[in-house]
Amino acid sequence: MSIVLGIETSCDETAVAVVTDEKKILAHTIFTQIDIHKKYGGVVPEIAAREHLDRLDSMIVDTMKEAKISYEDLSAIATTSGPGLIGGVMIGMMAGKTISATYEKPFIAINHLSAHVLTPRLTNNIQFPYLALLISGGHTQFLLVQDVDNMIELGTTIDDALGEAFDKTAKMMGLPYPGGPYIEQLAQKCLNTENALKKYPLPKPLYKRDGCDFSFSGLKTAIGKYIQNVPEGDILQEDACDLAYSFQNTIVDILKDRLEHAIIMAAERSVTPLNQLVIVGGVAANRYIYESIKTTSEAHGFECITPPLNLCTDNGAMIAWNGIEYLQKGVSHPLSFPARPRWPLGKTKFPNTKM
Repeated sequence: MSIVLGIETSCDETAVAVVTDEKKILAHTIFTQIDIHKKYGGVVPEIAAREHLDRLDSMIVDTMKEAKISYEDLSAIATTSGPGLIGGVMIGMMAGKTISATYEKPFIAINHLSAHVLTPRLTNNIQFPYLALLISGGHTQFLLVQDVDNMIELGTTIDDALGEAFDKTAKMMGLPYPGGPYIEQLAQKCLNTENALKKYPLPKPLYKRDGCDFSFSGLKTAIGKYIQNVPEGDILQEDACDLAYSFQNTIVDILKDRLEHAIIMAAERSVTPLNQLVIVGGVAANRYIYESIKTTSEAHGFECITPPLNLCTDNGAMIAWNGIEYLQKGVSHPLSFPARPRWPLGKTKFPNTKM
């Protein structure tokens, strides 16, 4: 049995997990920094890195104890090596490399985005190939996932990521960070959805255009203009709910349109017929978005799959599982592998060293 220790430190979650090739999560610990960054309205890289540094060592020790194994029992150590906030990425990598060197275990450098995209293979046992929609705070893209290290980018955002659009819209509305859940809650309280769409009509960038790229900056700008025209004082609850609903509904219309294009593009590029869509990343936790996309995908004959909510956001289990996937292919990486602030999927080959 193969056992991999996974370490995730790419943004504002410090996470460690131990996973086996039998798809068992032996232990998983996570510390989120949301409360620390909330007062700044977003993640402060220097503070995030300091928190990773302060907490990671003890979390690794605690996770190994919970898993009830020794370091000698590990088959490999996998760490997020990009993309992400470079300070945090380096802290996680150095911890993993130290364990790797000390116990002479293979080191596996993991692309954080790849780990998200492969998570449903841990939780839902799906097979290659499949279509993936990655929607998170930093990334929004469609991918044709053909193998562990063979992913074709079909479309991506040309400006803001969807999660970023949610957070910045929420900030303009005076909502706490992270803003996505608060917008979802407000939208659910909208009493007259038809009136909300008439009151706050919003643009749909790239809607009905060829391809499946995204653009959200114009949508965010339109929200800002509505807010600027509000008289001084707090936004009325009814208006806030209507604006949140219109924003979220517009996002769904854009995603459904882009999905229909992505399905066609994926079918043209895949040798094997496709019938599964996975939705991964933090925004996948939004139930309204998920259910809307699910309905569209099923209309096209696709099964729609998303991991459990606790594995949609950044976590150590997805890193460990990606390490398992590489280990099964006989792939590891040298300790000289560099941290990468940018590491796009579907464009960069994963350098590797055969074990």
